[in-house]
Amino acid sequence: MSPATPSPTSSVTIYITGKIREPGVLALPAGSRVVDAITAAGGVKKGAKPGSLNLARRLVDGEQIIVGQSAPPGSNFVPDAGSATILSLNSATADQLEQLPGVGEVLAQRIIEYRDTHGGFQNIEQLREVSGIGERKYAEIKDKVSP
Repeated sequence: MSPATPSPTSSVTIYITGKIREPGVLALPAGSRVVDAITAAGGVKKGAKPGSLNLARRLVDGEQIIVGQSAPPGSNFVPDAGSATILSLNSATADQLEQLPGVGEVLAQRIIEYRDTHGGFQNIEQLREVSGIGERKYAEIKDKVSP
């Protein structure tokens, strides 16, 4: 009999570090949010703040969360296990959006205008509604962003 392995959608594994009481690798139920990861890691250290993290953002399997890291206001960069970065479409600055593949100054501004006009991104697929983002560009950036 082989050991049971969880289905890919039953949990997410993340690495949480920074100003946290119990940093390390955690397995949390799928659908968990950043606040759940902080709670599971014992909370932030006394006197520390979570920084610019979006506490309501859903976790992505394999990501790294750095709590209390100094970052520009409104940023939401969350390095994952590799060299890629997960960027929040709802809080990223134009400069941060320009770091995405194929996104320049004009397209970054269009993403921000869409966000402002539509009250934010509810899902990543809404990027397809931004003028200048076709199927190929969407495929290049969809795994590098979160709503």
